[in-house]
Amino acid sequence: MVMLTSLKNPLVKSIRKLHQGKYRRSQQQFLLEGTHLVQEAMQVGYPLDIACFTPQWAQAYPSLLGQLQQVATRLEMVAEEVLQSLATTVHPDGVVAVAPQQQSSPALINTLGLVVETVQDPGNLGTIIRSSVAAGVDGLWLSRDSVAPDHPKVLRASAGQWFRLPMTVCDDIEAAVAHWKNQDLQIVATSADGAEDYWAIDFLRPTVVMLGNEGAGLSQALVDLATVKVCIPMESHVESLNVGVSAALLAYEAKRQRHVRKTNP
Repeated sequence: MVMLTSLKNPLVKSIRKLHQGKYRRSQQQFLLEGTHLVQEAMQVGYPLDIACFTPQWAQAYPSLLGQLQQVATRLEMVAEEVLQSLATTVHPDGVVAVAPQQQSSPALINTLGLVVETVQDPGNLGTIIRSSVAAGVDGLWLSRDSVAPDHPKVLRASAGQWFRLPMTVCDDIEAAVAHWKNQDLQIVATSADGAEDYWAIDFLRPTVVMLGNEGAGLSQALVDLATVKVCIPMESHVESLNVGVSAALLAYEAKRQRHVRKTNP
């Protein structure tokens, strides 16, 4: 296999452009950086368009390279400096893949769905994804003005769980919530002035939990659609919790209640 060594190679230039959200959208592709993300993608059968790796990586992961040869449409061995240019991380571990964006059907909410509105921090969104999978959340719905779910930092912060959670970006998040409300789902708004502690809610019925922007919280339009407003009790000197932590607390309370019902029917 001939090794790519030029930073001016057309393929290298094209992959580097995927650092930009606008280009990812136009090409309907995104980047997977690092061995762990590539492993997770292959484990769930997610397609890979291109995989670029260094000779050192090939020597360290011969069995993974064999798997890549089976699933990736195109394989390229690249020089270390080329791999560095393809990645958004400071110290990439030797492999970067390009994957196609796939449009999946929205999840059905049988237990718990999460709605995220205008969340801007990719680390927070990645944490929400990781916690959601761990707690058995049915799916995640994002407002269009939230950080893009294919942002490289979102994928890294999800620790590979990105591939295991159905996600939908909504042009009209209010319409989606109104639809669930008309279907008699419980609609929970998280709010500092919520009347109920979050653990007092009956999460055994199908529920949608709405989480808002890191600074401003939920919009009034979504709050008005809620059937119940909850708060997360905190000591008086603490102003707020990270939105990723808040999502994990509510998702795990729902999981706890389902577990109690299962073990004590």
